Amino acid sequence: LCVFLTAFFASKLEHESKHCNGKGLQRLGSSAFDRVYTANQNCGHAYPTFLAVLWCAGLLCSQAPAAFAGLMYLFVRQKYFVGYLGERTQSTPGYLFGKRIILFLFLMSLAGILNYYLIFFFGSDFEIHIKTITSAISPLLLIP
Repeated sequence: LCVFLTAFFASKLEHESKHCNGKGLQRLGSSAFDRVYTANQNCGHAYPTFLAVLWCAGLLCSQAPAAFAGLMYLFVRQKYFVGYLGERTQSTPGYLFGKRIILFLFLMSLAGILNYYLIFFFGSDFEIHIKTITSAISPLLLIP
């Protein structure tokens, strides 16, 4: 899905570029092109962080809530991109929602790392409790 979303963003950028001046990806200062270009750059810069925390959360904590949060993040980035094409204030809810999902994935990663060290040093395994908590909290990501 990440590849399809990136391809969609790139096609919107190309379409807006051709629509503005008809010569490919040359910028003439069109505000519509600038919005599409900035939204594409913002989404592209966020993907490495997203992929890193998604991978860590799924590997170290629980795969199902991490996958759910990952799908939600992709939908939120789509909302952010489309909101950015309108007024800049329309992209704010998508941006804030995306930050919350990244924080959730980061906290899942930290919980997995903490559980590893608890097993290593004290022999206590809280994996079942962590998976239960993350499975219970992940539907709360749907609340805007």
